[in-house]
Amino acid sequence: MRHRYLPAAFCIAFQGVVATAQTPDPSDWEAVLQEAEGQTVFWHAWGGDPRINAFIASVGEELQARYGVSLEHVRLADTSDAVTRVISERQAGRDSGGAVDAIWINGANFASMKEQGLLFGPFAESLPNWPLVDTEANPAVLIDFTLPVEGFGSPWAMFQMVFEYDSAVVTEPPRSLDALREWIAQNPGRFTYPQPPDFLGTSFLKQAMYDVLQDPSVLLEPVGEDYDAVTAPLWEFLDEITPNLWRQGRAFPANEPALAQLLADGEIDIGFAFNPGRASAAIADGELQDTVRTFVFDEGTLANSSYLSIPYNAANTAGALVLANLILDPEIQARAQDPDVLGFQTVLGMHLLDEEDRARFEALELGIATLAPDELGTGLLEPHPSWTTRIAEDWTARYGTGQ
Repeated sequence: MRHRYLPAAFCIAFQGVVATAQTPDPSDWEAVLQEAEGQTVFWHAWGGDPRINAFIASVGEELQARYGVSLEHVRLADTSDAVTRVISERQAGRDSGGAVDAIWINGANFASMKEQGLLFGPFAESLPNWPLVDTEANPAVLIDFTLPVEGFGSPWAMFQMVFEYDSAVVTEPPRSLDALREWIAQNPGRFTYPQPPDFLGTSFLKQAMYDVLQDPSVLLEPVGEDYDAVTAPLWEFLDEITPNLWRQGRAFPANEPALAQLLADGEIDIGFAFNPGRASAAIADGELQDTVRTFVFDEGTLANSSYLSIPYNAANTAGALVLANLILDPEIQARAQDPDVLGFQTVLGMHLLDEEDRARFEALELGIATLAPDELGTGLLEPHPSWTTRIAEDWTARYGTGQ
């Protein structure tokens, strides 16, 4: 079974400023629908994956057909670009009519916006489709990187890190960080990770920290004065493996698609992703050899949720609310979980669905490289956002200037 830890530290209230908006009122859904009709929602979301872009386009078609709301996908290289825009608008006094209507967000970006009172809400738990969200089995939909979401973001996908490997080359995949360390030493040049501060690259550092620290519970609290002592084992691990990485650690792929391409081209034998269904989807599209399979560490891998949040000054808040609710529709969620589309894990509970909607998920073929839910093992909750920022900065200072 997959588990997610919720230590007492996660229950500490978030000490930030909240921007509670009065209108539109998501509890008056008919009024929201009336106001939303004819609006164009500008959804700022990562645009680095053609499958995700196609999925968002299909959601836009559905949004228009059902509710008369148009969707424009503003493709981001980094979510922080949208956050910076909202901050700039507030500094300029633009407290309404903002350019960003919705953001695909989590982690440090969500924490920053919530702390600064830049989010509309709370709204998520007032959405008509919210009762279908399985908060009991997936507590990460309520806790984002140790911080309570409190309705300021609507979860729409679950993710967990899985390692991808070519089974034609790697017969026994390394199922722990120590085993991976040994494998890298024995197979120089055949492993790498994206360059931090890229999300996936920084995630590899956080995954490593869970395994090299004697007491990883420190990751669930903000970075403290003992940061240097705590992170010393991480840098020792990276110093050891770097000379044996792809291109001897002198260069790193820019992001997840670049890492995936190295695996597809046979330049590396083990990669990783945060989408357990990514490899199967790539195989189905003919982009990845059909001998690729996935595995997780025996002690668990990082897991998190993605959210849709609405800036406090969004010009089309009603339309953004309709979008957030539509993405929780079982038909859309099943489409996202289809490995031929995205292979994302749903946030919905099968026991909360009616028979017809449950059948949508039961009919899905997960794909030859996708682990079954009970094979994903322990889902480790993300560290406090301050760790993400700090270790990415330190990595850049240590390794990012070329060797």
